[in-house]
Amino acid sequence: MPSLRLNNIGLVTLLLLGACRTAYKSLQPATGDAACIQQFAPHFTNNLYSTQVNVLSHHLSGLLFCKQMPDSSVRMVFANEMGFKFFDFEYTAQGTFIKHYLFHKMDKPAVVKTLQQDFELVLLRPDLRQAQVLTDGKYQYVAIPSEKGRRYFITDKDCRQLVRIEKSSARKAVVIVKMWHYQNGTPDSISIHHTQFKFNIALQKTQQATD
Repeated sequence: MPSLRLNNIGLVTLLLLGACRTAYKSLQPATGDAACIQQFAPHFTNNLYSTQVNVLSHHLSGLLFCKQMPDSSVRMVFANEMGFKFFDFEYTAQGTFIKHYLFHKMDKPAVVKTLQQDFELVLLRPDLRQAQVLTDGKYQYVAIPSEKGRRYFITDKDCRQLVRIEKSSARKAVVIVKMWHYQNGTPDSISIHHTQFKFNIALQKTQQATD
């Protein structure tokens, strides 16, 4: 496996620390096409990401392999440099999540649900049937109801650039996802930051993987 290098982890951290909590109550209805956010969905083929995961007092590092299968499902396998597998997940084209494997020390319902929902935000395949387009005067928000709040897909006014994705409670963001430097349909850098407890994931694309 290629050596692990995550050169801009410091940049990821600074960006996350600078992320502001949105005053959702100030958002106003706006005109716009909610479906415009679909252009930002990563088109994974065979991609490798150097990955750092910090969960409470635990640190994991390795490589995340993202592959789109012939049936349009996406397979995500996270392993360390020695080949020890932490998890193997699948997201079907129909929106079903399949846990093929999870390291037994991590295999707890809360961990599974958190990882499932985090990577669902990254895949950016929301059900737009209840989507609402809002604005704060500077950015466009595509708001979609979730289990305990909303998911906000935030872009510039013209929906030409993805600013961030937020999973929120009624008042504040609880998960913030950023993806930037898209090349060939996939972002070079991805960060997932939980605001209420220490659970952060940083990914940096290394190369195109081989079958």
